[in-house]
Amino acid sequence: MNRLQKTEFVDAVSGMIREAGIVVVARYAGLNASQMTDLRDRMHAEGADFKVVKNRLVWRALDSLDRADDGNKAMFAGPTAIACSNDPVVAPRVAMKFAEDHEALEVIGGLMQERLLNANEIKHLAKLPSLDELRAKLVGQLNAPASRIATVLAQPGTQIACIFAMRAQQES
Repeated sequence: MNRLQKTEFVDAVSGMIREAGIVVVARYAGLNASQMTDLRDRMHAEGADFKVVKNRLVWRALDSLDRADDGNKAMFAGPTAIACSNDPVVAPRVAMKFAEDHEALEVIGGLMQERLLNANEIKHLAKLPSLDELRAKLVGQLNAPASRIATVLAQPGTQIACIFAMRAQQES
């Protein structure tokens, strides 16, 4: 990599970290090319990015974002990759699911805004519902009272119609 490529890489990683809702850091030693492609495909299908990174260049990216400290830098040792997503649940969920099936992927921790996360916190995030799922539940909860009100309001009219129908049958 020449100096220009390194600068572009640092800028790209800085942008990913700055814009992401969460960054999951993982070691991938032992995964073959087809497994890495499968992991990338799964991430992209869920709206997350997965990128193999050069540790020293990530340190520079963290320095440029004023997020570099010993805890952050310690995660970036050995063959390291990052998974980023805007939804703080998507990248952890895909990474943890893939790690269950492939022992070679080890989730080390992550970054959420200014906060350093350990592997257990990433596991807990992976178990939470995504933002889209939470939105759907909220809309369902908001619609439920409205449908109940409509049913209650419609019942007296239905009952009156039934009474009129029964009266009409009795008279004929």
